Amino acid sequence: MERIVVILGHPDQKSLCGALAERYAQAATVAGHQVEVFRLGEMEFDPVLRHGYREVQPLEPDLIRLQAAIAAAARLVLVSPVWWGGMPALLKGMFDRVFLSGWAYRYRKDSPWWYKLLVGRRAEVYLTLDTPRWYYRWIYGAPVIRQLRRTILGFCGIAPVSFTLFSPVRSSTPAQRSRWLAQVGERARR
Repeated sequence: MERIVVILGHPDQKSLCGALAERYAQAATVAGHQVEVFRLGEMEFDPVLRHGYREVQPLEPDLIRLQAAIAAAARLVLVSPVWWGGMPALLKGMFDRVFLSGWAYRYRKDSPWWYKLLVGRRAEVYLTLDTPRWYYRWIYGAPVIRQLRRTILGFCGIAPVSFTLFSPVRSSTPAQRSRWLAQVGERARR
């Protein structure tokens, strides 16, 4: 049994991303895992890092709960749309506020290197987008994948990070969406 944190990065729970996150959580729970779901659109927190990293911005209770859940988890599951080639502002704001120095990473004194404080966790990322997968990867360069793998999750020691892209959503059929939901459910059961 694993402790799993599912983060819905779409602000609207009634979206395809919301359905994917719920399917994952249900299937993982049935498989015997301990699952906690965080729906960013329903959480109360300021996604703006008001003073950069010059001043400490106290975490709101919802972010304290999320941080504690991530610390206790073996697996982090992110479900998010890709907007303008990247993640929604609310999801980026969560990373800015929660994945802080001293908690997710810590710079070494007199060194350009850092300690990765979230080692021992892995991540699964499910992304929805309207752009065809091949175009997103080869023409746009898959910016959100690179950002999450290298400069956010990997920077903090979370590895491996797997990505599943569902696209194009705009022209998908109900049958296609049902297959995507089944695929997420199957992955959660493993």
